[in-house]
Amino acid sequence: MSRPSRLQRQVLSLYRELLRAARGKPGAEARVRAEFRQHACLPRSDVLRIEYLYRRGRRQLQLLRSGHATAMGAFVRPRGPTEEPRDARVPGTPPEDGNSPRSPPDSMGSPETPPDGR
Repeated sequence: MSRPSRLQRQVLSLYRELLRAARGKPGAEARVRAEFRQHACLPRSDVLRIEYLYRRGRRQLQLLRSGHATAMGAFVRPRGPTEEPRDARVPGTPPEDGNSPRSPPDSMGSPETPPDGR
């Protein structure tokens, strides 16, 4: 087996550092393992993607070490290609009842008037 490249060594080092930083934070260790498993199948030739993920991992490591992080979780759940969001409206807005105009309000907050002025 060939010797690991510099990038591979950096990624493995990041993995170990993330696991150490995640100790004692609920959900963090499992999340780190899941992220690395998810991207383990990337081809070695996809260097740009690997470097991007490495930089992202470094930023997450800084956040974990900062002391502000008490736990780690995902903000969004990945959706399948055909799955629609359950509630696509903005929080705090009333649900659509079908009677209100679909055009967005202008800067004054009133619905836009049609081009013919009616």
